[in-house]
Amino acid sequence: MAFKVLFNNEEKIYENPVTVLDIVGDNRDYLAAYVNKRVRELTYTIDKDSEIIPLTFKDRDAMRIYESSVRFLVAMAMHNIHPHYQIRFAYNVSRSIFLQILNQGTSASGVMIKELIEEMNKLVEQDIPLVRQIVSKEEAARIFTEDGYQDKVDILKYRPEKTAHIYHCGDYRNYMYSRMVPSTGYIRKWIVRYYHPGIIIQYPRPEAGGEIPPFEDAPTFGKTLKRAHQWGLATGCDTIVGINERIEKDGDVEFITLCEQKHNRQLCELGQMVEDEKESIRLICIAGPSSSGKTTFANRLRIELLSRGIKPLRISMDDYYLDRGKTPLDEEGKPDFESVNALDIELFNQNLADLIAGLEVDLPKYDFKQGKRVKGRTITVPLDQPIIIEGIHALNEKLTASIPAHQKFKIFIAPQSQVNIDNHNPMSLTDLRLLRRMVRDHQFRNSSAISTLEMWPSVRKGEFKWIYDTQEGANYVFNSFSAYELSVMKKYAMPLLEEIDPESEHFPVAERLIRMLKFFDDLPDKWVPCNSIIREFIGGSCYQDD
Repeated sequence: MAFKVLFNNEEKIYENPVTVLDIVGDNRDYLAAYVNKRVRELTYTIDKDSEIIPLTFKDRDAMRIYESSVRFLVAMAMHNIHPHYQIRFAYNVSRSIFLQILNQGTSASGVMIKELIEEMNKLVEQDIPLVRQIVSKEEAARIFTEDGYQDKVDILKYRPEKTAHIYHCGDYRNYMYSRMVPSTGYIRKWIVRYYHPGIIIQYPRPEAGGEIPPFEDAPTFGKTLKRAHQWGLATGCDTIVGINERIEKDGDVEFITLCEQKHNRQLCELGQMVEDEKESIRLICIAGPSSSGKTTFANRLRIELLSRGIKPLRISMDDYYLDRGKTPLDEEGKPDFESVNALDIELFNQNLADLIAGLEVDLPKYDFKQGKRVKGRTITVPLDQPIIIEGIHALNEKLTASIPAHQKFKIFIAPQSQVNIDNHNPMSLTDLRLLRRMVRDHQFRNSSAISTLEMWPSVRKGEFKWIYDTQEGANYVFNSFSAYELSVMKKYAMPLLEEIDPESEHFPVAERLIRMLKFFDDLPDKWVPCNSIIREFIGGSCYQDD
């Protein structure tokens, strides 16, 4: 039966099935395509009426496919030059991929990187097709065992489907839990560099206009990731398999307590740092991206400091929003509430300086219904009482320019997961926060998953513009990730994601999140402490009314 295909505003009729590649042609800037709003590989076969929208390096959905394809290429090249090396990928500084060699006593070298680059270029030049194959889980286990990928065999135990996917590229076989580009010839944009003790691989980013952004080292962020990885290794929680096995072996209560203790230890470290400098610290600034757990953390830090005889006072930055008519506009002419300039910077600075100087101050109170500030409480702050401010802009120097640096203690908070599905497939830090936000929006704002997904690109845009650059100036980075949290949130998130219609433009994201969540064992939330950061998202927090 004949069918119509719409591409580039031109409609054509076909009598026989065709691939997306047949229609869009050999344009290597096309990495994938929306076919009737669903992300498809360029090798996808079309046999019914369809609309095709090609996806390029500037499209986020395409770049996830490209990034997975880059990892495939690197893994294949490493296999070709050093077949006995076991490698592990993780997300790292400068929004890049970090390659770690797992063989004991082995680290990257200049010679190795030269060999790797030469082999990757060779594979790109050969333009070898990447062919997907669907096999039974038993057959996948046999193949991965034969190829020495025990980590891939182990995760199959938790795969709910009876089948699995494998990509063949010549004689090489692997799977990256993602769709792929058609051939190695498409994987031409990347930079490989030495980053002791491993290798950094950079790739194009949609927020950089589809280009590879300049490399920016971030020692503070890097140390946080390293610390997260070390904790994961020490506790066996660096993989989904390890997390599931801890739950099965230790039981719900012990595993949750183990993870919560990591937060308790960080709070203790923070408390000691503030106590050691309590004579000079007058302002404690807490910032982080969306769904990092800032509110619960600020409450728990306050309790930690109270236990040390320090009595902090919290001031809400939300009370300093400009009246609604004065809110700056974004590039699209819409109110930009994420901008630091949406706050009354001058008043905030003046109030903080006066409070720290011991003066009486009339604080504002923002009335969100009226969209303007009204009079709030009148306070003074004793000289031995630090002020806590919390918000996405709390580390921005514009807001606290009136306070000397030695009187400020800056804390950046974010969930920093170093958990992998298997050695070649790290979990996305951003997807973790998106799941938190989705569950919280539904629990407390009666919002659908689609509502959260619709506003997420705007949130991310604001984070890149206003938040991430402030992390390196922090005195302490608090990792709010709990290894048990996805096992708990699975029962909340899965129904929301499964409600999204396959025809929805948001289905590709839902599909990706389901693909990650499905591997986690379920964990009941009844043992999650009421003061846990996770309670901020699933409900039942003792700080809910704060």
